[in-house]
Amino acid sequence: MARSAPPAMVWLVLLSLMSPSAARADGFRNPFQSAAAVGQGNAFAAQADDASAIFYNPAGMAQLRGVHQLAGVELVNVHTRFRSSTGETTENDLGGPFGFPPPAQLFLTATPRDLGLPWLGDLAVGIGLQNLFGFATRYPENGPLRTAVTSASLPLLDIKPTIAYRLTDWLSLGVGADIFTFWSEVGEGHAEQKFVSPGLPGIPAGGRVEINGRGSAAGLNAGALLTLLRTESGNPRVNVGLVWRSQTDLPLDGDFRVDGIRVAGAHTSLRLPESWTVGLAVWPWRDENREWKIEADMDYVRWSSISNFDVRLSNRAVLRNPQDWSNAVTVGVGTEYKWLRWRPLPAWDLALRTGYLWSMTPIPDQNFNPAFPDSNVHMLSLGVGLTCRPGGTFLGLKDCGQPGGAASHRQTIGLDVAYHLLLFETRTVTENPNPAVNGRYRTTNQALVLSFRLAF
Repeated sequence: MARSAPPAMVWLVLLSLMSPSAARADGFRNPFQSAAAVGQGNAFAAQADDASAIFYNPAGMAQLRGVHQLAGVELVNVHTRFRSSTGETTENDLGGPFGFPPPAQLFLTATPRDLGLPWLGDLAVGIGLQNLFGFATRYPENGPLRTAVTSASLPLLDIKPTIAYRLTDWLSLGVGADIFTFWSEVGEGHAEQKFVSPGLPGIPAGGRVEINGRGSAAGLNAGALLTLLRTESGNPRVNVGLVWRSQTDLPLDGDFRVDGIRVAGAHTSLRLPESWTVGLAVWPWRDENREWKIEADMDYVRWSSISNFDVRLSNRAVLRNPQDWSNAVTVGVGTEYKWLRWRPLPAWDLALRTGYLWSMTPIPDQNFNPAFPDSNVHMLSLGVGLTCRPGGTFLGLKDCGQPGGAASHRQTIGLDVAYHLLLFETRTVTENPNPAVNGRYRTTNQALVLSFRLAF
């Protein structure tokens, strides 16, 4: 009978999934979805050999046998320091060392033939729950950014039903849906931005303005995994990964409020961009004792599809917010060195990881929003992975099964830990229509990423 992840971990993930992601590079997208990938500079599309393949490359699910689970959380600290063109200063406020609840993800895959359905062949199915797009920020109401933003959040949930099929020994394909939505039972359950009125028509100076909205939309994603070379034992030696994610228009309907009173209904739409990813993974060394992988990934996101964030009110007023974003490229390189059946603990595998990522910002000065203070960014990462196999005990608490036992008594339990430091290039904004936004932004982002894996 299938065994589930520890309830405490699952509840933490479900709670955390309702939290918007902290500020990230590349607009308001959060591409960091597992500790194993983050530890390698997020270069994972051509490896994709755990349940997070649902995000990194759905075709990678075809590599997995049995049932795989991955639950993860990110303890994120984002520090933005702002100095206005007039010399005023302020900082964002997390309310503690980390944003809470933290961003998280939950992935589950299964191969039906290993569950008593051999007629389905090399099919794999999966479901994911994650924060792919999101942000959250808060600034003092008496600070220099008050007429632009005092708080903002996009707690957008992505539900990902996914399938994959291994067509040949060298080619697997995967396809899935991205169902974007909000959950009203937890938190505010909508996107929102708040600011202090500088004296807008019909709104007195000092009035606290809130614009919010919620909605749902669906998109598609697809991936391919090509194995160009294998070892004598059949493991990949050279992999190429390709991933496509569709553009999605997310309608948002909500309220325009002043000092907590609903003044009008509000409608806008949020365009989530199309993206393409290509990755190349090479294992220079791969045998029954050790594995060494090197991977490079490139990600291209069509942010130029965003034309405006105009808000249309039910009283026929329109809050114009034209956008002129650029397409963005992200490049990540990483490596993983793994000891299989590590000599000090033969029932364990040990993996060490490191990587580097560079991402360009798509946002020009005239469209800059302090709610997600993006700029070009450099990321450095380190990670470690521990996998307990049958015959071992996970952290001295959980039996990992018996070697050679029945399928229901064989499992692997893994824990991946990664640390990343994002160093955003200092950005001086000079051309924003709101003079309060003009000034110098310095942002650093660091996170501890934890992923718990279970396979049987």
